[in-house]
Amino acid sequence: MNTLLFLGNLGTGEIILIALAILLLFGGKKIPELMKGIGKGVKSFKDGVKGIEDDISASLEEDNSKHKSDE
Repeated sequence: MNTLLFLGNLGTGEIILIALAILLLFGGKKIPELMKGIGKGVKSFKDGVKGIEDDISASLEEDNSKHKSDE
């Protein structure tokens, strides 16, 4: 069963048709560049999320140590 986010149930035929449409629109030489750009974007997004998580964790640890020293 293929359920991809908002795309619903896609069969093999639909996936092949979408892949062919993308190949026709972008051409064989542009697809690796497109995938490379998407990969860089995903990596940048993950790095940003990790940075925010680290900031929140550091802030919580700082607050916890501050409350322990007040007791």
